[in-house]
Amino acid sequence: MLFPHKHLISARDLSAADVEMIFDRSREYLDFLRLSDRSHDRKRNDLQGVSVVLAFFENSTRTRVSFELAAKRLGAEVTAFQAAASSVAKGETLLDTILNIETMKVDILVMRHHHSGAHEFLSMQQNRVSSSIVNAGDGQHEHPTQGLLDAFTLQEKFGSLRGMRYCLVGDILHSRVARSNIPVFQALGAEVAVCGPGTLMPNLDAFGVKIFSHIDEAVQWADALNVLRIQHERMQEGLIPTLREFVRQFGVKRHHIEQKPSLAILHPGPINRGIELEAEVADAAQSLILSQVERGVVVRMAVLSLLAEHRKGSV
Repeated sequence: MLFPHKHLISARDLSAADVEMIFDRSREYLDFLRLSDRSHDRKRNDLQGVSVVLAFFENSTRTRVSFELAAKRLGAEVTAFQAAASSVAKGETLLDTILNIETMKVDILVMRHHHSGAHEFLSMQQNRVSSSIVNAGDGQHEHPTQGLLDAFTLQEKFGSLRGMRYCLVGDILHSRVARSNIPVFQALGAEVAVCGPGTLMPNLDAFGVKIFSHIDEAVQWADALNVLRIQHERMQEGLIPTLREFVRQFGVKRHHIEQKPSLAILHPGPINRGIELEAEVADAAQSLILSQVERGVVVRMAVLSLLAEHRKGSV
């Protein structure tokens, strides 16, 4: 059965069956990488002859490296494109840049861009842009592979997300992670809540989520917390009164995990230790942060291979 999508633009485009197809492939790759650790042979030929371009118009470390490792471990031809050293810096439009890349026979374009909707715009240029597009983050819109890897991490730990209580904590307003995670977790049957300052909370009427105004309430309710990074510019914008006040009301502290040892802790990184999470929480046994990084590679391997198979099967 072929993956039914040419692109991965939004988590909202994925059905529960689509997500489970990605997870099934991710488990296969996770088993492969764990076994290959013993033999030091971590490469497959699933993407042999497939050209993958990593086009990051916005800074990234974890996501870019994760996609690069994913593509290389499947045997793809990988080219990294740095916007700061390209003609974009000279005023070239996004479409012209991508059309020039397209002439080099690219199969899959993994892109991060600071403008929301950039990937959707390119996907609509069907007569001009033929590559499969993977959204690695667009503005304040979405980051679908982050939602997938977070859900996969918790599914691997708990066996199922159906009925799980999952809460995103922090800056929901500016979080593309939140906008991707909510539909993925809901599709898999989880109950979803958010917790954060009112000034960092968007209109959530269409999302059907619970809202908590204090971390103690979220901890009491949740099976898992996904704690989002607070960006320092939010202080300058006056969206939170002080960091001390934010930590008091929304920071996850050691006593929270001591009170509830079953609580799972996630964070998309990078962590502001002592702000969103106390250091003891980030390093605790309940923390799945490093598991997220490991599973991020295999989820991205799965996405790339399924899109490549779609392209081959639809020819």
